[in-house]
Amino acid sequence: MSRTAPSGNSQPRWLFPFVIIVIFLFSVLPLGRLAATGIASAFKGGASGLLTDPALWDSVYYTLTTSFFGMMGSVVLGGGFALLLTLFNLRAKTLLGFLFMLPTMIPPQVTALSWIGMTGPSSALLKAVGLAPPLGSPQPLYSVFGIALLYGVQHAPLVYLSLRAGLLALPRDAVEAARLSGASSWRVLNDIILPLSLPGFAAGAAIAFVSGVGNFGIPAILGIPASIYTLPTLIYSKFAAFGPGTFADVSLLSGLIAIMAVIGLAIEERVLRGRDYRVIGLSGQVAVFTLGKWRIVAELALWLSLVVILVLPLMALVASSLAPAYGVPLSMKTVTMHAYEEILFRQAITRTAFFNSIGLSLATAFGLLVVSVLVGYFIVRAKSRLAPVISAIAEIPYALPGVVTAVAFILVFAAPIPVLGISIYGTIWIILIAYFSHFFAVSLKPVVSAFKQIDPSLEEAARLSGAGFGRRLKDIVVPLVGPAAGASVILVFLIACNELTVSALLWSAGTQTLGVVIYNLDDSGSFNLASALSVLVVLMVLLMMLVLELFANRLPKGVVPWRS
Repeated sequence: MSRTAPSGNSQPRWLFPFVIIVIFLFSVLPLGRLAATGIASAFKGGASGLLTDPALWDSVYYTLTTSFFGMMGSVVLGGGFALLLTLFNLRAKTLLGFLFMLPTMIPPQVTALSWIGMTGPSSALLKAVGLAPPLGSPQPLYSVFGIALLYGVQHAPLVYLSLRAGLLALPRDAVEAARLSGASSWRVLNDIILPLSLPGFAAGAAIAFVSGVGNFGIPAILGIPASIYTLPTLIYSKFAAFGPGTFADVSLLSGLIAIMAVIGLAIEERVLRGRDYRVIGLSGQVAVFTLGKWRIVAELALWLSLVVILVLPLMALVASSLAPAYGVPLSMKTVTMHAYEEILFRQAITRTAFFNSIGLSLATAFGLLVVSVLVGYFIVRAKSRLAPVISAIAEIPYALPGVVTAVAFILVFAAPIPVLGISIYGTIWIILIAYFSHFFAVSLKPVVSAFKQIDPSLEEAARLSGAGFGRRLKDIVVPLVGPAAGASVILVFLIACNELTVSALLWSAGTQTLGVVIYNLDDSGSFNLASALSVLVVLMVLLMMLVLELFANRLPKGVVPWRS
């Protein structure tokens, strides 16, 4: 039987120190080391040279510009889908929501490649249908506009999720009361629903902006060829040209990215300050408005939007993968599976990338599952005042851009580990621990949600009957949180397997991940090989999302992102 704390506390004595160690290793240590390096560099005068570099201010301008306009696009697109799918009597809502969520699940570098394959003079898809611009025409996506456009597409589902959650919490009786008073549907929407939905709009906009600030894949594919550097790609370029002041510079740049992210969230709070959005009444089933003859128009608009932002880019990606070379017209005579044969059977680096990505993702998903169950148990069951603080600290690494997490762990493990004398820098282990830190919140949230739905009396009865902590976990806790835990494993695997922002700065020879290989293939000019590998990644993402959808009805609310 496990040794437990004194009567009245059902947790073992070792659980609190375990939680503190986890939080220290995943959050406090790396972020503290990053902050200390940046502050030390600033006091030593290292900041002056960086602050007078025109490249820094150009990258700040490009980061803010692309993130802001990308945020605006996300709000328009994601807000429109959320309002229509939540409030109106449309058909196939679940399918529309599922498909709309797909772009944010696809790696950003794959999104960029698919749109490149859909536009410009070298598009295999446009050439196949005779719509390609003349040779020599510029690629329109290699621009600030192109980066912002794809930010809008990539992050629109984040606005959709945020706004939809708020709409589902609106009181139905207030809407019905307004209708009974003679208010039209437009009046109800304009005077009641939209004002009460402002927190959802603001939160979604803030998340989209922060995601744009930290995005690496899209500006790397679209910006670097046009010499448009955002802060994440500037950090990448400084690591590529490694020098004696690199660590100091990248720590300051990472701090600047973190400050931008915090400012974006602070603006959201400022927008909502002084306004009371509490509602009275039953929520959870929002009123549905009837569109009448306009329903078909709204449905066509949604399906057409999905064709433009999802279907056509994926068709272009497939077309590019089947063409013998980038820019060659696709026809029945030129179509070839050479790129897939090269990727699957001849390229050793792609096999290594598949092995690394799948292995890292499985290790991260199942390792975090064990940690999340124990930490989640402490957060929900503990009577300590530290529980909310620990929960908040655990979410910080995921809230910050991935490039910040990568730089933080580089600073921690650049030198050998004290006492042990072992260095993990340049090995796959540094990527694994950075994944643990960055995706901890993704694994923890579904588990905490499930714990909150478990009646504590079940476990308390088992404890009074003499069952130790391990027995209670095995017989009561794990079976009850099992569905949410399984969903967290799939979510973490899905996100980690396609990750680029963290691993782009941490990989070395032999530790490349799928995201890194796709970027490197495109950077080396092998666009058809990059497209073929991207198609395989999209198929893997779609398969994992379908698995989640099959088990959606057995999972707690909020675990499957595209579900209510």
